[in-house]
Amino acid sequence: MRMVWTVLLSSSLLFAGCSTTSQTNAGGEQAGAAGSTLEKAKQQGFVTIGFANEVPYAYATPDGKLTGEAVEVARVVLERMGIPEMNGVLTEFGSLIPGLKAKRFDIITAGMYITPKRAQEVAFANPEYSIGEAIAVKKGNPLNLRSYQDIAANPAAKIAVMSGAIEMEYLEKSGVRKEQMVLVPDQPSAVSALQSGRADAITMTGPSLQAVLDSAKDDSLERVMDFIQPEIDGKSIRGYGAAAFRKEDEDFVKAYNEELQKLKDSGELLKILEPFGFTEQELPGDMTAEELSKE
Repeated sequence: MRMVWTVLLSSSLLFAGCSTTSQTNAGGEQAGAAGSTLEKAKQQGFVTIGFANEVPYAYATPDGKLTGEAVEVARVVLERMGIPEMNGVLTEFGSLIPGLKAKRFDIITAGMYITPKRAQEVAFANPEYSIGEAIAVKKGNPLNLRSYQDIAANPAAKIAVMSGAIEMEYLEKSGVRKEQMVLVPDQPSAVSALQSGRADAITMTGPSLQAVLDSAKDDSLERVMDFIQPEIDGKSIRGYGAAAFRKEDEDFVKAYNEELQKLKDSGELLKILEPFGFTEQELPGDMTAEELSKE
């Protein structure tokens, strides 16, 4: 599968040294094409995907290749559905759902967590991974932060979190005040906030945090290995990530789920996930989008 990608900033499309294979609008629809999004994608031979630059879920490498857990799962699934190419649109995480609904792209492949609130706006495929949260601090953990509750209990503590990410909700429900949150657009900005002292901690999922720390190669930062996973409303917040579609694209979701299930049954899914730091512990099991979308 060949990949081309563009960068979406506000309402403008910036082309990062790439081209598309046919004349399309912002949603990847070919002029004159008829039928559903799935039918159009098969006719055109490509589909437009939205992603946020978040390691290890979906990100662009220095040489311009789009990769990541969510991208590689979608790559295999879509190829087997008869859609050999993807056009990638890069945008901030908080703009993914609005961009999908506005038809700037046709699928979100960003490892997005399935939540009842998000499920009111988009149709999720079944989950492709399951994961917990993590935090990083300055070496030695000077504020002794080992949970979101520890941050809430220290009014002076500040934590950097990506705008629009599920961690914002987790922090709020754990008692962390909005003025304690340093909102950042992406992972590198979170690391910069911690390095500069604007934040005392950063939070994201375990694999994401480990990946950015490995990339930063900064001995003054460390992951809190005894971090206590938060419980929200008495329930585990273990997250399940999946591709997301527009509500009207039920046929696309059904076909996508059928191919995804084959990857799960054959063991291929784990092989796709492993290069991005995932293990058997991160497999989604039998959990479905329908179950996760319930209030």
